Amino acid sequence: MSAVLKPGEPWVQPRLRPMRETDLVQVVRIERAAYPYPWTLGNFRDSLQAGYSCWVAEVDGELIGYYIVMAVAGEGHLLNCCVAPAWQGRGYGRWLAQKAIENAREHGAACIFLEVRPSNAPALRLYQRLGFSPIARRRGYYPADHGREDALVMKLDL
Repeated sequence: MSAVLKPGEPWVQPRLRPMRETDLVQVVRIERAAYPYPWTLGNFRDSLQAGYSCWVAEVDGELIGYYIVMAVAGEGHLLNCCVAPAWQGRGYGRWLAQKAIENAREHGAACIFLEVRPSNAPALRLYQRLGFSPIARRRGYYPADHGREDALVMKLDL
């Protein structure tokens, strides 16, 4: 199946399943295509080994996205949520973020946090539409082309 859908082509319901070690090469490939400063293979491997809730979304056997949630002490933290660039702009990011929120709720979280680059306007809009509110700013959190970029910390009460 081609990852590029034709205009007007219907949305395809992804299959969500736990991330496996064997998925990591594909996950890292998507991460590198989507972000100028991607997580490393080690970051994903550590998340799996730490027991974080790591999930992938597939359409017709093709991995199109993933999310990682850490839930502890009644709080969730959306550590990573990504859709392959060829699949972006079709609602899959919203679907994955909603699944991550449900996941945190299922793990007993009363709220969920995330960090997002202020320059990542599409992600920022998505999180605001899902009900996240900005609560803080982490100065110099992310690497950037010219030094460091702040992170906007956002929270959603569950």
